[in-house]
Amino acid sequence: MASEAPPFWWERPDWRAYALYPASRIYSFVATRRMINARREKLDIPVLCVGNFTVGGTGKTPVAIALAKQAKKMHLTPGFLSRGYGGSIGEPHVVDRKHDSARQVGDEPLLLSDHAITATTPNRVAGAKLLMQRGCDFLIMDDGFQSAQIHMDYALVVVDGRYGVGNGHVLPGGPLRANLIDQVRFATGIVRMGEDKAGEAVVRLAARAGRPIFEAVTRTRGADKFANRRFLAFAGIGHPDKFFDTVTNAGGEVVMTRSFSDHHFYSNDELKELVDMAGGAELELITTAKDFARLRNGTALKEMLDKLNVLEIDAVFENALATKRIIEETLAAWRERRLKA
Repeated sequence: MASEAPPFWWERPDWRAYALYPASRIYSFVATRRMINARREKLDIPVLCVGNFTVGGTGKTPVAIALAKQAKKMHLTPGFLSRGYGGSIGEPHVVDRKHDSARQVGDEPLLLSDHAITATTPNRVAGAKLLMQRGCDFLIMDDGFQSAQIHMDYALVVVDGRYGVGNGHVLPGGPLRANLIDQVRFATGIVRMGEDKAGEAVVRLAARAGRPIFEAVTRTRGADKFANRRFLAFAGIGHPDKFFDTVTNAGGEVVMTRSFSDHHFYSNDELKELVDMAGGAELELITTAKDFARLRNGTALKEMLDKLNVLEIDAVFENALATKRIIEETLAAWRERRLKA
């Protein structure tokens, strides 16, 4: 993930990226061939995939949640399908938001389950069928763009406005999961997340390929409550600096920070250290909703949870009708393939 990745991934390509270029070519070739030649399962319900071109966080989860909310407004019954990265349950499993822990199902599925029925499994076809059995009539895949297991009626790719596609190289020389041009071929639409313009090259490439471009930003939920307060901010996400900036933009003063690897599971010793550091500096603790998901229903110290502020964000599209358009186009593509079946 991004926080575990070499910093040069997110800088201009240098000798390290070029030294790894032969390995990147091999990785890209294998990944692209899989995407091209895969026999994707066609489901009896519409499938909307929310993915990204790179490893690391780009804002997929809030975008997926925004789309689920729109689907419900259109009288659909959406369900989320996730691989459940970091979880221990291997078989298809419907997330129990009140009892499952992130160690069992992963942190992102717990966030998603607050908004719609959510299933986790590496076997995406089996997970999709489980959701259909539970009444889901509109499937939203959180990631899975490159997995090549399920036919996508609409593939929406989220591009981080601050980091774009990094140095533009494929793993292991950069953050791309496959050659960018080959990935764009499988995308239906692109959403650039954030006000920064690092993703401009990707946007131009997608526009030339005739893909619609959507603009979105994250907005802090209840931002006023963080104003004029002093924090020790900690996070174990792909780009923790974005979180620290968000706290500042909400009016809070970030006095101290602690960064952990993406999907990090906190030990009680680490939590106690954070509590002691904050107390010693007369600061409040604040973290992300994703980090809090890893703490809830687990063994986190009650002392920590009582002192913890959680910053929650929503994805807000520049065009208020964008999510409705994406859902409608997904439904139209599904109806068309049913007629051809």
